[in-house]
Amino acid sequence: MKALFDKISNDCSKIVTQTYSTSFSTAVKMLAPGIRQDIYNIYGFVRFADEIVDSFHDYDKEALFTMFETDLKNALKNKISLNPILNAFQHTANKYNIPDELIDAFMNSMRLDLFKKVYTTKEDYHQYIYGSADVVGLMCLKVFVKGNNEVYEKLKHAAMKLGSAFQKVNFLRDLKADFEDLDRTYFPNADLNNLNEKSKQDIIQDIEQDFAEGFEGIKNLPLEAKFGVYTAYIYYRTLLTKLKKTPSTEIKHTRIRVPDYQKVSLLANCYVKYRLNLL
Repeated sequence: MKALFDKISNDCSKIVTQTYSTSFSTAVKMLAPGIRQDIYNIYGFVRFADEIVDSFHDYDKEALFTMFETDLKNALKNKISLNPILNAFQHTANKYNIPDELIDAFMNSMRLDLFKKVYTTKEDYHQYIYGSADVVGLMCLKVFVKGNNEVYEKLKHAAMKLGSAFQKVNFLRDLKADFEDLDRTYFPNADLNNLNEKSKQDIIQDIEQDFAEGFEGIKNLPLEAKFGVYTAYIYYRTLLTKLKKTPSTEIKHTRIRVPDYQKVSLLANCYVKYRLNLL
C-alpha cells in the first residue's frame, strides 16, 4: 500500500502545480513523460514553502515555517513523510541526489521573507535570488540530465541565469502585491514610491542579460527537457516584453498578464520551432 500513498503524494504535487500556475503546468506538460512528475514534485515543495511566508498572515508564519523545515529534513533523511508534498519531493531529491546545499539555500531565502522587507545592496539581492530561484533551476536541471554530472556542470551557469530571469520577471510583474500587500522591496537602488522609466529599464536590461545567458543552456538541454523549458522561456520573455511596454507609473498599480489566447499562440510557435530543430 506504500505505492498507493506515493501515488497520492505525486498526485497532490501535480494538483498544486496545476492550481497555482497554469503557465508553468503547461510547460511541464511539454516535458517528456518520464520526468514530468519529478518537476511537479519540485514545484509542489517550493510552492508550499513560499505560500507559508507569503499568504498565512493570520497564523504564526515563523512557527509554521520551522515545522515545515523540520518535516522536510526528516523526510529527506527517512525517505518518507506523512506530508504528501514532502513525501513526493523527498523521492525526487533522493532519486537524483539533489544536494542538501541547494535545498538549504532555498529554505534560507524563504526564511528571509519572514522578516526582511528591503534589499538595499546588490549582494543581498543576488544572494536572495540565488536561494529563491537559481537553486530551483539547478534542482530541475538535476532531473533533466538524469544524473549526468558532466552535462550538469556544463549547463549549471545557464540554468541559474534562467532561474534568475524568471524570478526577476515575477518581481517586476508582482511589484504591486509585493510592495503594497507584503511591504517588500526586492530591487536595490530603486525607489518604488517614485519608480521611473530609467529604473525600470535598468531592471529590464539586467533581466534580458540573464535571458541571453540562460537561452544558451536551453539549446544544449537533453531532448526530453528542451521543449518544456523553451516553452517557459518564451512565456516569460513575452511577459517581459509586455512589462517593457508598460509605463513605469502603471506597473506599480496593475498586474501584467499574458492572456490565454496568446499563450495558445505562443505554444504553437514553440512547437513549430522545436519540431523544425530551430532551437
